[in-house]
Amino acid sequence: METVIIGSGNVAYHLAKAFTQNGIAIKQIFGRNEEALKTISEENNIPYSTENLADADFYLICVSDSAVEEISKIIDRKDCVVAHTSGSLPKEILVGEYRKASFYPLQTFSKPKDLDYSQIPFFTEAENDADQEFLKSIALKISENVMVTDYEKRKYVHLTAVFSCNFVNHLFARAKEVSDSQNIPFGFFIPLIDETVRKIHYLDPKDAQTGPAVRNDGRVLQLHEKLITNEEHLKLYKALNESIMKMYGLK
Repeated sequence: METVIIGSGNVAYHLAKAFTQNGIAIKQIFGRNEEALKTISEENNIPYSTENLADADFYLICVSDSAVEEISKIIDRKDCVVAHTSGSLPKEILVGEYRKASFYPLQTFSKPKDLDYSQIPFFTEAENDADQEFLKSIALKISENVMVTDYEKRKYVHLTAVFSCNFVNHLFARAKEVSDSQNIPFGFFIPLIDETVRKIHYLDPKDAQTGPAVRNDGRVLQLHEKLITNEEHLKLYKALNESIMKMYGLK
């Protein structure tokens, strides 16, 4: 089946690479940002266009959630599959007479960061069994971690991802603000961050918890609160410690 990827951002960039590296031919990469499209085109030897959308059997929309519905309207072919890559949108957000689907890669994407695509879980959903098998076959060429889900399940996949990725990264950013305020290189904390993540490969996160809150160490908690002068940092510190203590029945 002839495939077109619509979009030029991080997700489009990496899925174009993942498809190409695993022998899945892409007929065209289509979008508005010509410079970004040209980069994807040159790295993967894929034709691109900002004006004329190619005719295809499968269109993969890799744009921001807010743009999915509007972008889906440009596809006027009926006998094709159109999938978006959002974790939080239903396939019904797509506007057209084509067959609607979802092809959600569970990963955080940044263009400069190389990824092992074989480790990325894919969650697929389609309107019929034939299209579902088609999407699954594509995902399995890239990764063995493929799960068929409906929208209700996928919403919780996305919610879990926000807790485990977006919130954690925000805490890294806040932590760096603390270290920067005292001229302590944040690089010193990278081994600690790496070990924290490594532990949950073989321990349940609840069993891996350490720190003053789980020890119910009031002296250290009070000391830290006195050190914190940033209001946002203090709110986060108190809220997270309270959550930890409640999880372990300490409050």
